[in-house]
Amino acid sequence: MGSMFRGEEVALVQLFLPTAAAYTCVSQLGELGLVEFRDLNASVSAFQRRFVVDVRRCEELEKTFTFLQEEVRRAGLALPLPVGRLPAPPPRDLLRIQEETDRLAQELRDVRGNQQELRAQLHQLQLHEAVLGQSHGPPLAAAHTDGPSSERSPLLLPPGGPHQDLKVNFVAGAVEPHKAAALERLLWRACRGFLIASFQEMEQQLEDPVTGEPTRWMTFLISYWGEQIGQKIRKITACFHCHIFPFLEPEEARRGALQQLQQQSQELQEVLGETERFLSQVLGRVQQLLPAGQMQIRKMKAVYLALNQCSVSSTHKCLIAEAWCAVLDLPTLQQVLQDSSSEAGVSAVAHRIPCQDMPPTLIRTNRFTASFQGIVDAYGVGRYQEVNPAPYTIITFPFLFAVMFGDVGHGLLMFLFALAMVLAENRPAVKAAQNEIWQTFFGGRYLLLLMGLFSVYTGFIYNECFSRATTIFPSGWSVAAMANQSGWSDAYLARHSLLTLDPNISGVFLGPYPFGIDPVWSLATNHLSFLNSFKMKMSVILGVIHMAFGVILGVFNHVHFGQGHKLLLETLPELIFLLGLFGYLVFLVLYKWLCVKAADSASAPSILIHFINMFLFSSSPTNRPLYHAQEVVQYVLVVLALASVPVLLLGTPLYLLRRQRHLQRRPAGGQDEDKAKLMDSDACESGWGPDEKAGCSGDEKEAEQLIASEVFMHQAIHTIEFCLGCISNTASYLRLWALSLAHAQLSEVLWAMVMRVALSANLRVGVQAVVLVPVFAAFAVLTVAILLVMEGLSAFLHALRLHWVEFQNKFYSGTGYKLSPFTFAAEDE
Repeated sequence: MGSMFRGEEVALVQLFLPTAAAYTCVSQLGELGLVEFRDLNASVSAFQRRFVVDVRRCEELEKTFTFLQEEVRRAGLALPLPVGRLPAPPPRDLLRIQEETDRLAQELRDVRGNQQELRAQLHQLQLHEAVLGQSHGPPLAAAHTDGPSSERSPLLLPPGGPHQDLKVNFVAGAVEPHKAAALERLLWRACRGFLIASFQEMEQQLEDPVTGEPTRWMTFLISYWGEQIGQKIRKITACFHCHIFPFLEPEEARRGALQQLQQQSQELQEVLGETERFLSQVLGRVQQLLPAGQMQIRKMKAVYLALNQCSVSSTHKCLIAEAWCAVLDLPTLQQVLQDSSSEAGVSAVAHRIPCQDMPPTLIRTNRFTASFQGIVDAYGVGRYQEVNPAPYTIITFPFLFAVMFGDVGHGLLMFLFALAMVLAENRPAVKAAQNEIWQTFFGGRYLLLLMGLFSVYTGFIYNECFSRATTIFPSGWSVAAMANQSGWSDAYLARHSLLTLDPNISGVFLGPYPFGIDPVWSLATNHLSFLNSFKMKMSVILGVIHMAFGVILGVFNHVHFGQGHKLLLETLPELIFLLGLFGYLVFLVLYKWLCVKAADSASAPSILIHFINMFLFSSSPTNRPLYHAQEVVQYVLVVLALASVPVLLLGTPLYLLRRQRHLQRRPAGGQDEDKAKLMDSDACESGWGPDEKAGCSGDEKEAEQLIASEVFMHQAIHTIEFCLGCISNTASYLRLWALSLAHAQLSEVLWAMVMRVALSANLRVGVQAVVLVPVFAAFAVLTVAILLVMEGLSAFLHALRLHWVEFQNKFYSGTGYKLSPFTFAAEDE
């Protein structure tokens, strides 16, 4: 089979890499992503491995790159994408890259530090300028002075009395506005009112030197007497982180100081501008260096981490590595190693080695199959070379979803949404979107595309488009023929609001509708009963077919793993049990659909009663048989189904114990060979399952014998799970009927409560057209929110459950692990 239907064959290879060419070889393997390295130094600490110094250098460089990246983002610049796929740099370039990066980082730190210092100085000058420029009102005594000489009078008149020698001092500064009220209150209480304080908010906002955001400040001027009061004021303003500046009392001195501050600010702004221009040049060099440097260092670190997983030969001339590789990629692997080690003079060698461990699973996917493979892997990664359900899920998953979501209009909207994503999948802006919900939808765009397409198909079968029936073909029922031959009079029509169409009357039923449900059923009062019966039986039919297909897929696993005995002792009894009971139920449904005519509908037998009598080995006189010798056939099927249970329960354990007993009776010469064969067929080839003998781990496992109690217990669990699961799983498929009914009824309710009310309103044409606009908008929003998103998610989860529990457990164990090749794909992105 191809790799999509079953995982590719994977082999364990041993690589002998010359020390001089080991880095180059691993780097090339990372570019191609061919192998998954095994850690041969698992017992060695990460700090004691050979290339730990190189890894630390790469980590230090990554820290430096992180600092440079933050500085670029801080400046509001964007990093360009690296051009092309850059290879990992040679080891000799690591020191050069480190020196260049450190020099650039130190230069950026110095320039950024100078810029911060200049901004802080400019901020202080602007605050000082604002303090001197603010016109604080004169205090008490100065407020009553009049005349032209008042401007030249001192701010406070010297008080009389014994303290007339005291000098009036001033404290001027700036404080943040939210601290001003608390500062003023604390000053008044601490100094007991022996001061005069004036606070005023600045009109102009100043740029914060740290954050760069515009902020407002409050300037204040405090006059006081006495040195002790001054000390208290200085301590309090220091606690509030106020900026204190010298304040000159003479007006002329203040004007001179203000002019000097303005000149210093202008000169400082010029210096700051030059510094910022130089900083822009440095950041431009960082933008050129950073994208390529980050990618190269990440690749180099990945190479050294991979080399740390290799062991060193006894002569220290080569490194020995073990890796998993697909068999189809072995020629490419050998060619890459030869090309990479040609300059070293000694060619690297790769050869297959035997292994007792279960290999990883490798299934190659593309952009179309990736989402379907993701659904399967979410349940569990398949064991090595187990049948892969993903190819069949491509069809069955969208179809089962559409059975529950069948509506032409809703399916068309989902299809168009997915088609838009498919057509725009190569646009960089679409790929770079970081919204998680968008990434989820975009990753499953092909799944949504098929889900919408299949929903349109089932919508045509149900004949529903936004809950409305469409007449594509002429109806198979004729009301005119019924009216002509039944003698409906005006009085009869007046007394009966409901009329019955009798298909037994000639010309009333002209034949089945060409495709899907006849639109006349949308007018019938028993429309819901008819669809319930149809969808319920359809769900059982689809469920039995789906489960039987899963059992048949298990045949390919048994054949591939050489377990021929399981074909007769497990698969055959499972098919007899499933098809003998529930397959027969499907046969009864189809037979009644095809063979019971409309003329016999009144006396049509009940399938449910027949099915119950089948298990009770009885018959009902009032329920006539569907065909001749029906009771005999039913009794035979029940006996065969019951007889298959002990075969399924005891067959495989007795076969394995018989083989073991036969092995013990053989001579010693052939015993080892047969024992290894037994272990290989029953353990290794079964995929190294956790519930089976892991006989592929050396001589100890070969000598280990089967434990009868464990074998019988495992088979008993499997038998009970399958037999009871056939009943519960068949009933579980009725969710197809339930969700399809719920979706149809929600669509009908939404149409009746929104659109029908607006369309049936007796308004003028113009008024009704205006009313329909918001009504249709509400209908569209509710349709998308409820019927597409909520109902779609519900149908998706139920379809997921049907595949995981009812389908995959028939043949798929999901106990393996993925092949995770060493690749630079993540670094390149």
